[in-house]
Amino acid sequence: MIEPILVARGTRDHLLLPRLANRHGLIAGATGTGKTVSLRVLAEGFSRLGVPVFMADVKGDLAGLSAAGGDDERIAQRVAKLGLDGWVAAACPVAFWDVFGTRGHPVRATVSEMGPLLLGRLLNLNEIQSGVLQLVFRVADDEGLLLLDLKDLRALCQHVGDNASSYRNRYGTISPASVGAIQRALLALEEQGGGHLFGEPALELEDLMQTDPRGHGVVNVLAAERLMEAPKVYATLLLWLLAELFERLPEAGDPDKPRLVFFFDEAHLLFDDAPSALLEKIEQVVRLIRSKGVGVYFCTQSPLDVPEAVLGQLGNRVQHALRAFTPRDQKVVKAAAQTFRANPDLDVATAITELGVGEALVSLLDEEGRPGIVDRALILPPTSRLGSLTDSERDAVLRASVVRGHYEQAVDRDSAYEMLARRAAARVEAAPPPRGSGGREPAGESEKLAKALAQSAARSVGSALGRQLIRGVLGSLMGSGRRR
Repeated sequence: MIEPILVARGTRDHLLLPRLANRHGLIAGATGTGKTVSLRVLAEGFSRLGVPVFMADVKGDLAGLSAAGGDDERIAQRVAKLGLDGWVAAACPVAFWDVFGTRGHPVRATVSEMGPLLLGRLLNLNEIQSGVLQLVFRVADDEGLLLLDLKDLRALCQHVGDNASSYRNRYGTISPASVGAIQRALLALEEQGGGHLFGEPALELEDLMQTDPRGHGVVNVLAAERLMEAPKVYATLLLWLLAELFERLPEAGDPDKPRLVFFFDEAHLLFDDAPSALLEKIEQVVRLIRSKGVGVYFCTQSPLDVPEAVLGQLGNRVQHALRAFTPRDQKVVKAAAQTFRANPDLDVATAITELGVGEALVSLLDEEGRPGIVDRALILPPTSRLGSLTDSERDAVLRASVVRGHYEQAVDRDSAYEMLARRAAARVEAAPPPRGSGGREPAGESEKLAKALAQSAARSVGSALGRQLIRGVLGSLMGSGRRR
């Protein structure tokens, strides 16, 4: 039997059972109450079990997982108070990632992989505009046009808009106003730095599921301080990763421990302003991904940040203090208290407002998969360093990474932008000169002709490769054609 993870001590030890860790979880509480420490303790525990972890570092204080701790007086006091005999400071194997490529290995996805549903949410499109974007993706899939980066998508949107009448019979009406709105949204996304997210080489999920020579799971830390300046980019990236895991991993049956544990910090960003159709699909992914051996742990200020349909699937819970200064705050406290299995010896609603830093109400699943009776407990101290790293320490971790050099150099291969331009150039070269021109085209006519030919080129019969493409529950690509 795999040893459980000791998370906290109260009237009893609170143990997270590895075979039930893919039943998901919630870490909640107000700012400054100790959520990050709870997250670290869980991540360290999973790593020791050989389970890889993915987490976003939204405040810049999780990089210390890669260094041994123990030099903080608060840690020593907590170790003594809990009577943790044999406690040893230790580091975790860590891989750093960064969309902008400055504080970790670059993280990229292709536009085709992201899919129209997630991209539509990222671009803040309305229902009609989202429908047009889906049509643009359908054209790309049917005609074998690669959408790798944002310039590919802009070129294809322009092409589809210019040829709206020729596509009407096959795909339906295309609103020029909607195409224009999509183009403007793409420009706004680039101004926010979102263009860094799209391109190649795209992230391979296998690189998030590594272990070190000791068999410890690698903790993948996404540098997210800068990314949080564009919250929708942050939320969409993490949701895409979750969808990729769901679509690509095989069924795991009933594993003794998870294949991967995914921590979703600032989880409210995932659900804020999300349309109902997307929320339903998120609920479906969270419900079903546990069968792939993936545990998802949401970290947020209030349990009410998570929709009820998703909250009901989060069996392992750590609730830090909440404040009750206003009637709305009091409502949140009451609702949070009602989500726990009752303890006749504990007034949960009162306890939530009295918890100290590093103290929490804990309820973990028992051997039968039932929520444990809630208990007031102290979270264990982390074995890794509290706080971040120096630049030189971070660089040393990056130099030792097994994926060093693979993602650092962007690749811009032939894709929709180049393919459309090349088709147009070939048609222009093959076309006869206009009558009466003496072999010369009037000024400006070449450009007009090139545009017309580019428009007609993409109306050709779709390639067999394009017809094989299948999209999953969140619109991401499935099957062998994903890296076309």
